[in-house]
Amino acid sequence: MRSPRGLAAIAGLALTFAVPAIPAIAAAPTTPAATPPEALAARAADQAALSGADRLAKGAGEAFVRTGVTPGGGGLYYASYQRTYHGLPVVGGDAVVVADGAGRVRGTEAAPTAPIAVNTQATLKAEQATTIAKAQVSTVDTTTAPKLVVLAGDAPKLAYDVVVSGHTKTKPTKLHVFVDSATGKVLDTRDDVREAGTGNSYYAGTVSIDTSGSGSSYSMTDPARRGIACGREGGSIFTKSTNTWGNSSGTDLETGCVDTLYSVQTEWKMLGDWLGRNGIDGAGGGFRASVGLNDVNAYWDGSSTHFGHSQDNRRQATPMDVVGHEFGHAIFQTTPGGAGSGNENGGLNESTGDIFGALTEAYANNPVDRPDFTVGEGVNLVGQGPIRYMYNPSQVGDPNCYSASIPSTEVHAAAGPQNHWFYLLSQGSNASPASPTCNGSTVTGIGIQKAGKIFYNGLLKKTSSWNHKAARKATLEAAIALFPGSCTEFNATKAAWDAVSVPAVSGEPSCSGQPPAGNDYSLTLSPSSASVQPGQTATTTVSTQITSGNAQAVQLLATGLPEGAKATFSPASVQSGGTSTLTITTSATTPQGTSQVTVTGDGTDADHTAQFSLTVGTGTPPTGCAGLAEWDSAKAYVPNDVVGHNGHKWTSLWYSTGAEPGAPTSWAVWSDGGAC
Repeated sequence: MRSPRGLAAIAGLALTFAVPAIPAIAAAPTTPAATPPEALAARAADQAALSGADRLAKGAGEAFVRTGVTPGGGGLYYASYQRTYHGLPVVGGDAVVVADGAGRVRGTEAAPTAPIAVNTQATLKAEQATTIAKAQVSTVDTTTAPKLVVLAGDAPKLAYDVVVSGHTKTKPTKLHVFVDSATGKVLDTRDDVREAGTGNSYYAGTVSIDTSGSGSSYSMTDPARRGIACGREGGSIFTKSTNTWGNSSGTDLETGCVDTLYSVQTEWKMLGDWLGRNGIDGAGGGFRASVGLNDVNAYWDGSSTHFGHSQDNRRQATPMDVVGHEFGHAIFQTTPGGAGSGNENGGLNESTGDIFGALTEAYANNPVDRPDFTVGEGVNLVGQGPIRYMYNPSQVGDPNCYSASIPSTEVHAAAGPQNHWFYLLSQGSNASPASPTCNGSTVTGIGIQKAGKIFYNGLLKKTSSWNHKAARKATLEAAIALFPGSCTEFNATKAAWDAVSVPAVSGEPSCSGQPPAGNDYSLTLSPSSASVQPGQTATTTVSTQITSGNAQAVQLLATGLPEGAKATFSPASVQSGGTSTLTITTSATTPQGTSQVTVTGDGTDADHTAQFSLTVGTGTPPTGCAGLAEWDSAKAYVPNDVVGHNGHKWTSLWYSTGAEPGAPTSWAVWSDGGAC
């Protein structure tokens, strides 16, 4: 059975992965510390990526590099990956692996891409690519150095990625221009700028904000939330001799920063308390905000937020829903898959901003600026009231329902279907205000906090090819993971998607999560262990036997292989009751040691696993690096190419579970060929 449940048993057992800490060389303690759940999840995800499990297929020269691990709900962790081709980033080739804290893979997603076979040497000069890229922007302020990437798609191409910052005729831009490295043709453009469409705060009354300083020197810099600060557009962070800020005037920029800091600090708290996210970027960090933009607009530029003013110039565009929206773009960009491209993806990005704005208002529950599901009603940006209505997007001409035209709909309008879905999920169709459904159904809401959890955990499976159907499937999977044993939340999530005309998709889960009654089988290995020398092969017979009901198709896969080893099944899938031969081929460079290889039977109706113990060589690591052996008691894994003991450099970490559960051990492999 396909993911998420079909991969529940995959556990990566022999991988390199890095965190900033470098363990000191010290004597081995008698009892190693337990591996943290996040590390177990990361290792399992890395093994799935390394082995190309499920949707993570990769061709020659391709690899997946982990870019982050984000804790979600239900004990799950979401590991994001960048695909590379001979070391070059593959734009649009990203992936996500979902794993739990016990080290089991629960699902995979990958942006689809055709097989990659491109020449990695550019014929176009970098300076020519810069000239071509600059021509795409009316007024150019800065450009980045051209970077070679592979642009994925139906026909992958080697391209230069040049980021051009400046202005078009009507708005700011931070445009990624992808220039064909052979022909100079502009293959694609992607803009990091995401617009809103348009103490004594102006919108929320007298509020508390966190600022830095003491005595007679204060700054509008958050002392505890890294990166959060507010200042004048094009200028410095606001400072003052007292810790009282703003005068409640709509035209005062300092007051605009009061509203901005109050809003983003509230959003930060909401993310932690309701969704379990650590900061705006998911890693304990945030971004600067600037007020005083000379424009009837607000936007996120990929690294900071900027807020202008209303058309009548009486108010700064800094109400909570607008601030929450712009920092919502930052959340979208820093979840797996990044900002993506295209109108449908852009519409989901805009909707994400609206949803985080609504969640922040609901969490604040401020009596002056009460929670609602309209966007920008406080600033009245162009004198026509809200710019979007989540409960009825058509009130301003945006579509309530998903259709084939959404991929060609302007991004702010394309936010309509998901905004409508979120309102129906959280409040229901008969709430106040009432919300019409596209299929005439009645939807019962589950509350905004539950809806927010489902939405956010679905977002953690986002790839760069994100669309409404993928969001539907991911949120249904999230509802099951977050609320096990209850169908209420799952049924509401499904009913809300049906109500905005997003159709069912292949592989989406059902609520029960149970196999059809009576269909089951057993899976065994004979033998269950083997010892080989590096370069030799080991074989075992995989036997399945029907234990109840009827036969089912069972796909076989193996994970937890040591470095340099490959596994093949003959045949690769069987009907339950059949047998297959597993052959594990090691290489001359496969390190000595014992690995626990997990053999998974991924059945149509049920999944089962069995363990195969593979010993290479003597089962102990070779000596090297002056004979130094190191016990990794803290499970602090070491980044590649960090200078280590005696000037050697770490290049990988070999992890052996032969002594588990009592004493897992590990050895570092040096770039100069020695091993410890």
